[in-house]
Amino acid sequence: MSLKPLWIYLEDGTFLSAKSFGSSGTRVGEIVFNTSMSGYQEIMSDPSYAGQFVVFTMPEIGIVGINEDDLESKRVHASGMIVRNYNNRYSNFRASDRLENLLISDNALGICDIDTRFLTKHIRDHGPKMMIASTETSDKSELKKILNSFPRIEEVNFIKEVSTKKTYKHDSGAWDNLTQKYNEQTQKPTKKVVVLDFGVKRNILNELCEAGLEVEVVPYDYDVKNLVQRYKNKEIDAVFLSNGPGDPMYYKEEVERIKNLIDAKIPMFAICLGHQLLSIAHGHPTYKLSFGQHGGNHPVRNEKSRVVEITAQNHNYNVPESIQAIAKVTHVNLFDDTIEGVDYHDEPIFSVQHHPEASPGPHDSKYIFKKFAKSL
Repeated sequence: MSLKPLWIYLEDGTFLSAKSFGSSGTRVGEIVFNTSMSGYQEIMSDPSYAGQFVVFTMPEIGIVGINEDDLESKRVHASGMIVRNYNNRYSNFRASDRLENLLISDNALGICDIDTRFLTKHIRDHGPKMMIASTETSDKSELKKILNSFPRIEEVNFIKEVSTKKTYKHDSGAWDNLTQKYNEQTQKPTKKVVVLDFGVKRNILNELCEAGLEVEVVPYDYDVKNLVQRYKNKEIDAVFLSNGPGDPMYYKEEVERIKNLIDAKIPMFAICLGHQLLSIAHGHPTYKLSFGQHGGNHPVRNEKSRVVEITAQNHNYNVPESIQAIAKVTHVNLFDDTIEGVDYHDEPIFSVQHHPEASPGPHDSKYIFKKFAKSL
């Protein structure tokens, strides 16, 4: 493996040199850090990371290779990954290829031989920053010029880039470690849910099927009047609002569509971006966290059972405290006491900020999918 020189420039003037093991070229995005100890393939193929560079606090990356089963979507959506040490030689019985080849095929940067502890602390202390990474130029002024010419992450419709273009049916269940396969949906579902795809992860769809639901996935701009009519005709039983990338406050058209679904009193469940868009649609704007929450080890307290669940997180934005005027808080993040879940008053709607499907884990919150299915 031949590592290429690469240079990084952050919008606050931070300038760093590193090495590249992925594709070549110049990329722009927002830098965030993720504290997960495993699951780098799932993270990189999560559509919610579109437009972002992910700094991994786990220092050794690449050690288990990649495989087809662990992709959360059809391709890598993140702009790139930043790691301390990249291991080109992998060792895992499920692996079929090197991480490097996945990044190259999907035109994403792999950045290594850099102090990820410094970058993590920098993001923690100063917040997520727009950045540029390049194997083509080391000129600081040129990198700054290119970076300033690109729109910020708050100004881009990433949903349009990651959402499905065609309606399709999803019919596979959760991963079975014994069979090393995804479960098949053996029983005929009695309830049907339509997923509005803002950048949905495959394992969210798997868990909806595992809960016994028939799952239809539609594009983000699907005609909601059609959805309302289908609900009135009893052709569908609920709508799921998926996770996705970008700033929720940017998606004004999507919010208006969701308002129509709320007015029709259609049962809804939402995760992450969908959770945030529901809050905005109810008149409670989201806000940006100081450095976001990204990782597979975040403690969340279930306010009903008082049980602490270890959860997977991936978001820079959060719903405000004011939402308690119209919804009951069901989950709270114990790192910073931010709201993690709500159940709307007098409406068949609830949502969570964390990811209960959590692949590769933890799986403490999977029960939420069964809760949704039983509520219909």
